[in-house]
Amino acid sequence: MASRLLRRVALTLAILATTGGFMTLPDAAAQGRRNVLINRVRVPDDTLRLLEQTFNARVPDGRYWYDQMSGAWGMEGGPTAGFTIAGLPVGGPLPADISRGNTGVFINGRRLPLVDLNGLQQLVGGPVQPGRYWVDGQGFAGLEGGPALVNLKQLASNLYRQNGGVGENYGNGGSAYMNMNTGIGIITDGQGSGAVFNH
Repeated sequence: MASRLLRRVALTLAILATTGGFMTLPDAAAQGRRNVLINRVRVPDDTLRLLEQTFNARVPDGRYWYDQMSGAWGMEGGPTAGFTIAGLPVGGPLPADISRGNTGVFINGRRLPLVDLNGLQQLVGGPVQPGRYWVDGQGFAGLEGGPALVNLKQLASNLYRQNGGVGENYGNGGSAYMNMNTGIGIITDGQGSGAVFNH
């Protein structure tokens, strides 16, 4: 998996180098190109085609946020919609207000909206104090500038085994789980992509 990720990142970097990086939205609209913005920066069409071919999925035109450190993503102005591979060199820096967060909890610089904070608190089993935290693509998390204090992926796995949820394994590491008490669930392809949902 690590070598596959490195190939994907290398291909993305090659496209970025040949296309000259990113264009602003007015330039894109004037040229009639697709409008996919990540962290308020337009993704060039060549880069977008490469990503779509690599992940075998079409990215609809729209405004998204992407956390390069954790792989979390969502629609601009909204909460986390899912997780993908961390470290993709797309979009600009992650703005603190990209999710219209209204809590005092920041993860990798993004202020969490209440729905994200509620999901995080459910996962850790208690309140999360206001502050600045980091989370990496493997699920390790801690206070900004400090060491890892917890692994969120491990906590999610423990919830699966302990809390009256329902789950399925799909082979190749893919699985889904939903806690019947909270309605919060997770689905993953086992290859680095997944989504958290609240039913």
